[in-house]
Amino acid sequence: MENLITLGKRIYDTGNPREVHRLIVFLGRAILHYGEIKRLYSFFMKNKELEELFRINPFPIEQATRAFFYNKATFTERCNLIENHFDYMQTVLQPDWTKKLSSTKEAYKIWQSAETDIDWNAQLKFNGGQRKEGLMSVIMYLGVYPIYQIMFWFNTDKNGEPSMWIGAMQGPNLDNSREIIKDITKRSFRYRTKNLILYMTMAVARAFKVKHIYAVSNEGYYANNHVRKDRKLKTDFGEFWLEAGGRVTDDFRFYEIPLIEPRKTMEEVPTRKRAVYRKRFAFQDDVDRQIASNMEKILK
Repeated sequence: MENLITLGKRIYDTGNPREVHRLIVFLGRAILHYGEIKRLYSFFMKNKELEELFRINPFPIEQATRAFFYNKATFTERCNLIENHFDYMQTVLQPDWTKKLSSTKEAYKIWQSAETDIDWNAQLKFNGGQRKEGLMSVIMYLGVYPIYQIMFWFNTDKNGEPSMWIGAMQGPNLDNSREIIKDITKRSFRYRTKNLILYMTMAVARAFKVKHIYAVSNEGYYANNHVRKDRKLKTDFGEFWLEAGGRVTDDFRFYEIPLIEPRKTMEEVPTRKRAVYRKRFAFQDDVDRQIASNMEKILK
């Protein structure tokens, strides 16, 4: 196994005092759980693609040692989660695509808006800055700026069925965020941007052939930085998952949400809104087609 100090230096910037402190903590936790760390390291050495992936992205070892993914995840659960995620990726993706989609430098465009005056698209990638909440992200971009993203991982559920697990959803952090979201919402025919990123994520989940989608609840979120100082929620995950057709599971830390977003029939839509809904549904259908087509190119 690679020397822990050498490995830690690949993960942390030792020129930053805060990162040096994290390196020391990492070494302590890795030593305490050396057997599991060694097993996880051996997992990434089991074939050429995983070995190459680990050479460019050593962060999964760090993720196992920190309180990431969801609230009260144990060290063993995190190790198993990481192994199951990459095993599943290799099962369903063509060779080299597990490595490509898990690189901190590569991304795969899954959707492109037909709008000609802006570069509005969605990409599938590993976002190193969001590794606290997952092992991959669906990210909506406006040019080079991320607008909305959902972080997730693949793992089996309690019945052993392959599932997508959403660790968090994050909105824009730009000076003109309000204006951007207003414009994007108008272009998607009054379809809320956070609903659109979830819609895209559902399409990705279907392409990956999972049986279920589970999403972290307020209680299940790995940290509490979605809570303001006055203890009010910045983002109420539970309310949003319920609006999206979700239901509470036996594990209070997660909701199950549908693989396909429930859609109103035209008879349920007020007459004055039907023209907008027809355009919105056509827009959504195009999102589905593009994502299915682009995902088919990299799946087995």
